[in-house]
Amino acid sequence: MTALPVDHRPDDGFGWDDAVRLWEGTKAPEGSKVEIIEGIVTVAPPPANARNVTAELVQRLLYSVIPTDWGVYQTQGLTVPTERGLYIPDLAVVPRDVLDAPGNRVPAEAAQLVVEITSRGNANHDRISKVHGYAQAEVPLYLLLDPWQSDKPTGTLFGEPRGGTYRVLDSVEYGGTIRLPEPFGVDIDTADFPLN
Repeated sequence: MTALPVDHRPDDGFGWDDAVRLWEGTKAPEGSKVEIIEGIVTVAPPPANARNVTAELVQRLLYSVIPTDWGVYQTQGLTVPTERGLYIPDLAVVPRDVLDAPGNRVPAEAAQLVVEITSRGNANHDRISKVHGYAQAEVPLYLLLDPWQSDKPTGTLFGEPRGGTYRVLDSVEYGGTIRLPEPFGVDIDTADFPLN
């Protein structure tokens, strides 16, 4: 992952709108993920095959349980302006009518579930910055799939956001099952996920 070196102090005149313009103007290779994390524009390479397989397995499962007027999106921009963030999660479950607005991003609070799958280069963003950002936006559920957890790949489900903090609803080593509560009401078997 590469970060564009821009200092974002409140008194330097560089604000949210400037960060978004920089984000929109970033020319990255096709398939790269360009995000704003804590006010800094970051560029990550296209996801590895194992990460794509994990995302596809979760997406297929989610489509079997979500309402027909919701979608599961792999490239949807979600803004978290209070955290100076514009995230592109691996998966976002969002009511389709929210996407009627023009543009390429929606407020993160519109998402019903966000799924991030760590890679070696972005793990700390997913584990720390995005947990806080999604909780601030009050996204009801955040599923962190972390095959790069130091000695044991782990899946963690965060929920019940309050005051910018999530409660851990469930955490399992890969091989275990995570239960997504209603409105999903489905078990995710992490044994099927490839490692790294």
